[in-house]
Amino acid sequence: MNHIVLFEPQIPANTGNIARTCAATNTPLHLIEPLGFSTDDKHLKRAGLDYWHDVAITYHKDLEAFMAHVGENPLHLISKFANKVYSDENFADGKDHYFIFGKETTGLPEEFMRTHSEKCLRIPMNDEHVRSLNLSNTAAMIVYEALRQQGFPNLELTHHYENDKID
Repeated sequence: MNHIVLFEPQIPANTGNIARTCAATNTPLHLIEPLGFSTDDKHLKRAGLDYWHDVAITYHKDLEAFMAHVGENPLHLISKFANKVYSDENFADGKDHYFIFGKETTGLPEEFMRTHSEKCLRIPMNDEHVRSLNLSNTAAMIVYEALRQQGFPNLELTHHYENDKID
């Protein structure tokens, strides 16, 4: 199973959009406090209102508590400060994979990144013109790559209109 982890998220609409992706992919969402907003925020609810109740959400009081939760499961730090490309990693090993994303403004703590540099993954991009990608877009790209490698377990691969008849 894949898990999306947000470290101290600050923008409610990003978290709401990520919750929608989690609902669509059966992916648990982990929120590491403190949050930069209340989970009752109207922007959060607007972005993911119809889906919020369909997401398994776990709150962690801080990064240390989250790390204790993860244990020995594979942890992937998603950052522009990484040498390994995310699509080069094997996510189809039958293990729970945790994808941690940093704050929208400052990313993950530098010391944490340096300590776990072998776990850092990057999405290739033009760093000369773009500081970073949108957090909710990045989370969707990463989780869908993991799901692609895993054969999209428990997801509909085709969908038909109600009036379609299969002969």
